[in-house]
Amino acid sequence: MEKKPELSIVMPCLNEAETLAICIEKAKRFLENNQVEGEIIIADNGSTDGSQKIAESLNARVIPVKEKGYGSALRGGIEAANGTYIIMADADDSYNFEALLPFLTNLRSGSDLVMGNRFKGGVAKGAMPFLHKYLGNPVLSFIGRLFYKINIGDFHCGLRGFSKEAYYKMDLKTTGMEFASEMIVKSKLNNLKITEVPTTLQPDGRTRDPHLNTWRDGWRHLRFLLLYSPQWLFLIPGLFLIVIGFISSVVIISQPIVIDNIHLDIHTLLYTSSFVLIGFQFIVFYALTKIYAVENKLLPKSNRYNKLFKYLNLETGLIIGVLFLIVGIVLSYFGLNIWKHSNFGELNPSETLRIIIPAVFTILLGMQIIFFSLFFSILGLKNSDN
Repeated sequence: MEKKPELSIVMPCLNEAETLAICIEKAKRFLENNQVEGEIIIADNGSTDGSQKIAESLNARVIPVKEKGYGSALRGGIEAANGTYIIMADADDSYNFEALLPFLTNLRSGSDLVMGNRFKGGVAKGAMPFLHKYLGNPVLSFIGRLFYKINIGDFHCGLRGFSKEAYYKMDLKTTGMEFASEMIVKSKLNNLKITEVPTTLQPDGRTRDPHLNTWRDGWRHLRFLLLYSPQWLFLIPGLFLIVIGFISSVVIISQPIVIDNIHLDIHTLLYTSSFVLIGFQFIVFYALTKIYAVENKLLPKSNRYNKLFKYLNLETGLIIGVLFLIVGIVLSYFGLNIWKHSNFGELNPSETLRIIIPAVFTILLGMQIIFFSLFFSILGLKNSDN
């Protein structure tokens, strides 16, 4: 029987005839020089420049991938790989396929994902566009570290290694350039061991323009980081709006706020009370997004998620919602009495709206809590803890 390879080197390919041969030759030299049992896989995404023949002539395996996209090509190549470990990199000769030993060594030592860091290893002059080097990559990497608490300095390095077992645990879904971010995020969410090693980046060896689109693909990365972190997208902004809106509303209800010649009164109270309602809507979306993502296996299920249905249930929501409704009705009664004492004539808005606005606000909030609790309980019907 043919010996199973330890390492599969996977390269996504779309019209890479100019640089594909040198990349394959470097990868073969690495395998030979380090006595690694391995294979080279070219995940072809529909090349029309003869890239497939070049790869076959150098004894690399060509895996045709019909579904377009960087992520699609890589998934096709990775899933066809036979190696225990996989190292992936672009076929544009910007990464050094002869310097893969630190990646393989860390994988052998038990790391699930080994990331390259181009900023630690060295970025050659002209290898990375100015916006990518000083804006896009640092900002997106910072957001990734902040949102997901991942100690990675270069989120978008295309040279990385991982075990085949870890790849299936990641359960990757995206098809485009955001595949790179998803791999790191899913590794963290599944408690996989992530290591980072220095690597170098050389100028792209092709004469044509790269497939990467700065603004479009940058937005796709940012969008993915936001959508996979409902805590930062919804929960934290929601809590911020509620705190600011509640404190401001309480102060204005007691008396107008005067700052120099600026008077913040009942008109401002309308906005501050709206902040609380909007903040609550953010939190509702956080809960619903979290449930959808977990139940559709986009995010792993955690102990915190299971507790969500234990403490946030229909009965609790109905009680809180009804209490808010009662407060709103009582305040409305007081407002009606003030109007009655004026023989249902003209009122002093500065006086009455300090009661009416909180009355309307608590009624609206109470109804939202009741409706949310009903919908939330429907989503949690199959949860055994509910």
